Amino acid sequence: MIDTEKSSEIAFAESAQDHVQFDRLQQLLRELAMFGGRDDGGVSREALTDIDLQARRFLIDKARSLGCEVRIDDCANLFFRRRGLSDLPPVLTGSHADTQPVGGKLDGAYGVVGGLEVIAALNDAGIETQRAIEVVAWTNEEGCRFGPGAMGSSAFVDPRRLTEYRKSMDATGMSFGDAVDLALKAVADVPRRPMAEQMSACVELHIEQGPVLERAQVPLGVVSGIQSVRWYQLHLTGSAGHAGTMPMEERTDAMAAAVGLAHQFYDYRVRHATDTLRLTLGRWQVSPNSINTIPGSVTFTVDVRSVDEQVLAQFESAMNDMIRDYNWAGSIAVENLFARPPTLFPDTMLAVIEQACERACTKALLAPPMRLTSGAFHDAMYLADQCPTAMIFVPSKGGISHNAAEETDPRELFLGVQALAYAVTILANLPLEK
Repeated sequence: MIDTEKSSEIAFAESAQDHVQFDRLQQLLRELAMFGGRDDGGVSREALTDIDLQARRFLIDKARSLGCEVRIDDCANLFFRRRGLSDLPPVLTGSHADTQPVGGKLDGAYGVVGGLEVIAALNDAGIETQRAIEVVAWTNEEGCRFGPGAMGSSAFVDPRRLTEYRKSMDATGMSFGDAVDLALKAVADVPRRPMAEQMSACVELHIEQGPVLERAQVPLGVVSGIQSVRWYQLHLTGSAGHAGTMPMEERTDAMAAAVGLAHQFYDYRVRHATDTLRLTLGRWQVSPNSINTIPGSVTFTVDVRSVDEQVLAQFESAMNDMIRDYNWAGSIAVENLFARPPTLFPDTMLAVIEQACERACTKALLAPPMRLTSGAFHDAMYLADQCPTAMIFVPSKGGISHNAAEETDPRELFLGVQALAYAVTILANLPLEK
């Protein structure tokens, strides 16, 4: 029943929130997790694999059963559209359905399933929205089979990226372009849509993938933005030699030099940046990689992130100084792989998300939501370049993600979708432009 004493936008949003069904949400999460499900509770569903295509067909059928129009674009992004009363740009929600080689059942999938549950709740409440609502399942957010990640969302916003993305190869030699073409062929019954279509707003619901909300004992997070990030690759070239015959003082050992630099980087973080800088030396390649040969070359990556772009600029300057001043006989080359400034979600969107989360938490007699910054990339990072965007987080037990042990309390998953339903309904019923 709609409360006529309230504004229609608020009344509809509250009704949508109250029609979210706990059991229906859990059932759909279980059903999607069966595609690539593992005995340890994890999910293995890499982008555009056969099992991912089966999951996509499942989502198509589910969306159609809810009365949605289904469309797909040239990057194989799937869109499930609930019609609105106007032809104005729609409100977008959703996330991605692909996983890491061994991932959990919530990362990405929760946002897609949550969006479909919002549509089901609106149907149950008999609510028509002024704007259409679209739930998206982005292609290859994880970036583990084809690099880089977030291909689908970034190509949707800027279709020029797709040409290079199609050249990306997986470990078997298949190109992303060929995999996309196979995915499009598998859904020949789904009409094509153009890319870069304007959205009025976007809200992504996601698990936190970190420990902040759980430690604070807060069930919902209002995400204020996404950290800035810079990636580098260092290549050190020394001289390979026999491990038993070459005296230590005469070696040009690339691994010794790389380890020395790594220690300097970690020391810098402790001395200068403390908790404002997150530093990861994540990928190492050693040549010739033999037990009894001095490493002749080492390549490793540096991932630095911060909510403050200036912190990253200072680290980059210090890193270049350390490399220039490093005392050894070999050479060091640095390559800048990627840089992204911080994503800051607009205050108007944060106000809507905060209102949605506060009502859900209050009705559940739980602590109010808190604001936090995302340390991980999300598709919302790219949508923020195109339209007003925001995110909602729910806690991750132990902060664990990209792991079969990934888990969130089902009651918190329910609250997250309730908050999403409220926010999406508000945004889809904002007064129309004159």
